[in-house]
Amino acid sequence: MNHRQLGRSTLQVAPLAFGGNVFGWSVDEARAFELLDAFVDHGFNLVDTADVYEAWVPGNEGGESETIIGKWLKRSGKRDKVLVATKVGKWARYPGLSPTNIHEAVDDSLRRLQTDYIDLYQSHTDDPKVPLEETLRAFDDLVKSGKVRVIGASNYDATRLADAQSISAAKGLARYESLQPEYNLMDRRGFEEALQPVCEKEQIGVISYYSLASGFLSGKYRSEGDLDKSKARGAKVKNYLNPRGLRVLDALDTVAKHHGATPAQVSLAWVMAQPSIAAAIASATTVEQLRDIAKSATLALTHAELARLQEASAQ
Repeated sequence: MNHRQLGRSTLQVAPLAFGGNVFGWSVDEARAFELLDAFVDHGFNLVDTADVYEAWVPGNEGGESETIIGKWLKRSGKRDKVLVATKVGKWARYPGLSPTNIHEAVDDSLRRLQTDYIDLYQSHTDDPKVPLEETLRAFDDLVKSGKVRVIGASNYDATRLADAQSISAAKGLARYESLQPEYNLMDRRGFEEALQPVCEKEQIGVISYYSLASGFLSGKYRSEGDLDKSKARGAKVKNYLNPRGLRVLDALDTVAKHHGATPAQVSLAWVMAQPSIAAAIASATTVEQLRDIAKSATLALTHAELARLQEASAQ
């Protein structure tokens, strides 16, 4: 399995990242430990989470995912085998990207993660109320102090991302080495039209989220009768049940059959094959599911197959 350089940084990431947004929600601590062990055993190394995960779950307050990952890091002794990525900015306890908020939030994340440093610290969403330079200076402080190795952005538009890179270059500050956008076969335009050119020009590594379109691209949702399979995802998946969505599923079925693969494996392999992609984030709730999606990292699609999927999913 080939690892990929994240932006211009020294971080090398496997092409499949584990989405820790399920920890403390649909995955309890014991299962999370099993999944993380299996993930590392497959040769993968990037675990993505955020301080706000899973504040939306009744009875939770936020920080649950980081806490579970921290316990696993301590008990497993595998800190040197993984790159831990977390985020700041969306949690009500630490909202926005002011320097004070960033400095307080990172210490809390380090405590929950039970580690001395975070490999990739990401602004979870843009904060137009705070000047970009102030945010970047705060992140730069964290890099210089050793609390953070590399910084990244999530949910930025192309203009703000380009502006941030210009400021970092002009002021000699740490720069965003990664971008985390929503990107998959069903949701292409938002990334490809404006963000992808910036990422290619600035050599920013892209880590896609919702890589399976909330599970739609796994192929298990093919009619409205299938929506009950997931109460959490059913509402969003319903938006994909249209002629274009069914056309994409048909193309996935054809390509998957040729490789003896699954639609989920083909969908992830398509993302990984796109320009500037460093890794695709996907989650699993069982070791069996993880074994299935793990095969995507070694699935090589032909030019004709990539073109077929591009055509079927064109917006």
